Amino acid sequence: MSDRKPSPFPTLLNNDVCSLIQAADDVYQIRFKNRAANAYLVRGKSRTIMIDVGLSSNFPALLECLHHLDCPPEKIDMVILSHEHLDHIGAAYHFAGHRTIIAAHRLAANKIMLRDDFSMLRKMFNEPNVPINVDIWLEEGNLIDLGNFRLNVMYTPGHTSACISLFDPEKGLLFAADTLMPGGVMGGVFGSGSIADYIQSLERLKGLNSKILLSGHGRLSDTPQDDVRIAIQRSHTLLSDTAQLFDALDARSNFEPIMQSVRDLNKLDDT
Repeated sequence: MSDRKPSPFPTLLNNDVCSLIQAADDVYQIRFKNRAANAYLVRGKSRTIMIDVGLSSNFPALLECLHHLDCPPEKIDMVILSHEHLDHIGAAYHFAGHRTIIAAHRLAANKIMLRDDFSMLRKMFNEPNVPINVDIWLEEGNLIDLGNFRLNVMYTPGHTSACISLFDPEKGLLFAADTLMPGGVMGGVFGSGSIADYIQSLERLKGLNSKILLSGHGRLSDTPQDDVRIAIQRSHTLLSDTAQLFDALDARSNFEPIMQSVRDLNKLDDT
């Protein structure tokens, strides 16, 4: 007999590609069963938003979930992209042509609009090379007011340079994307990311009175304070391990030839 307690979050729909799970009143997680990130629907009194949308290949399953909730794409006012990775944003171009506004942090928006395939991990996810336009560039401190939800935009870099989290302080809802996942799992540090930035972002999340963690991958969590505490411990261990690795590589001896090359180039410029 399992000691695992039953989930407090009911499953409303389950198919071969994804599950539709209710996280709170008018808040739903669409959890994909492949490498796509979770998508979230938040139905406010004045407007409805999605936070991330998963891969383009999963759009038919996403559509099934939205229709199950009587909320097709034409009823969605805004899609907020947590960062630039295609497992989170690939299906965004399907919302083009509707009235939906696409929003992302300015650093993510720049990468997406310029089709920076390296930053977006296009080869990893083999997504179609189609344009995704970002209409609104978000910054730290912006407020997304849905009437009965008020989501604060937090700039939480580390996984990449462009990550944001959304937090409703009244309801305790924390949409943390790949910055924090259940059990303290970290989303990894990619390209423009930084372990030090990751730690600072996690410390910020630790200071929130969050009650439900709605992350980029995996289940919903009703223990976000435990999750972030574990993640901070792991990130400090990762930082220590990385420092030992750099020491083993003898970074100074490897760095000197690079600096000499720069000095040689500067000499050429002076002649």
